[in-house]
Amino acid sequence: MLSKTKRFLGRYRKLTGNVFALSVVSFLNDTSSEIIYPLLPTFLALTMGATPFVIGLIEGFAESVASLLKLFSGHLSDKFGNRKLPVFAGYSLASILRPLLAFAVTWQHVLILRVGDRVGKGIRVAPRDALLAESVSEDDRGLAFGFNRAADHLGAVFGPMVAFILLYFLSVDHSNPTADEYRQVFLFAAVPIVLGLFVVIFFVKEEKTVHPDGVELESFSLAGFDSNFKRFLIILVIFTLSNSTDAFLLLRAQEAGVSLVFLPLLWMGLHLSKVLSSLVFGDLSDRLGRRRIIFGGWMLYALVYLGFAFANGPYQVLALFLLYGVFFGMTEGVEKALVADLVPKDKKGTAYGLYNLAFGIAVFPASLIFGALWYGFSASTAFLVSSGISITAAILILTVRNPKFDGDSRDNVNT
Repeated sequence: MLSKTKRFLGRYRKLTGNVFALSVVSFLNDTSSEIIYPLLPTFLALTMGATPFVIGLIEGFAESVASLLKLFSGHLSDKFGNRKLPVFAGYSLASILRPLLAFAVTWQHVLILRVGDRVGKGIRVAPRDALLAESVSEDDRGLAFGFNRAADHLGAVFGPMVAFILLYFLSVDHSNPTADEYRQVFLFAAVPIVLGLFVVIFFVKEEKTVHPDGVELESFSLAGFDSNFKRFLIILVIFTLSNSTDAFLLLRAQEAGVSLVFLPLLWMGLHLSKVLSSLVFGDLSDRLGRRRIIFGGWMLYALVYLGFAFANGPYQVLALFLLYGVFFGMTEGVEKALVADLVPKDKKGTAYGLYNLAFGIAVFPASLIFGALWYGFSASTAFLVSSGISITAAILILTVRNPKFDGDSRDNVNT
């Protein structure tokens, strides 16, 4: 057992300085974001009267805008051979807009600020993922993306912890914090993200790639990508229709009896589960294959949502949140490593943009549909429908061929 642990940890010594630097930035950014996120649904509902449908509208629209921008930023990073600049610009925008949530007085203000924050995400994510893929060997992609996602989720462990401590000491009534007390917590979110900007400037490196013939603007489309990659994107859209905003899980936890002041701790537990599982399953995907891990993750998602349909106590909710974290560890980094396996090196930025576009065009209707089902029928109905959709997608993912494990490297061939 000890020797296996040493071999597992030894694998992480192969990661480059860029992977570590980008992961530190992800940690700091998510610490900032997750000081706010677990409190936001309750803040919207209690202080602004937002319904589940409105919360779904805000989060779904914000994520859709981000996903559309990821397509363009990824493509342009391929065209001009520059990844670092859009990464820095995206984090900078988030550092300016995120703390302004402290001054929002209507849900429309929150919508505008969340969209602006997600615009920053849209600018930075695809170039960052392409830079990560280029910073390691083909055999270590799952490891690198798993490590990056683990660092990101570690920030989501620290963020709610900070939010809990701040809210606990700032609030007079721990079971019912006031709007002003929420706002004071939101202001602290600026500190970690600003620190992350300095890491990008001084520690993230890149070798700029110059393409003499450039990349034509029509590459924004799926032209130039093979049918296997297109199939993967279609299946991803199907799965994402089941994957609405996690704000609904926080509302469901509240319904099941979790105290408001303990929601940040529940969110922290979720992300601690994501950290551990991302480290394990990113590494396993390099050795066992991406499809098996993603199939297992999507099936686990279906079981978790089935559980949320019938959960009626805090301990049940806690167990489901921890399992939900394992789903993320099995899919987030592994899906991104699979994208790198499926496409040529000079199209990775565009491919990550298309990957995020597939997510974006489905996440908005997913959140709206889920919110409408909850509002029109019941929370159980919404969770059961989502569970059924994810099972369908899990079966379909097995039809995607993985060239890395079939001996056909996409870095060396044209599609």
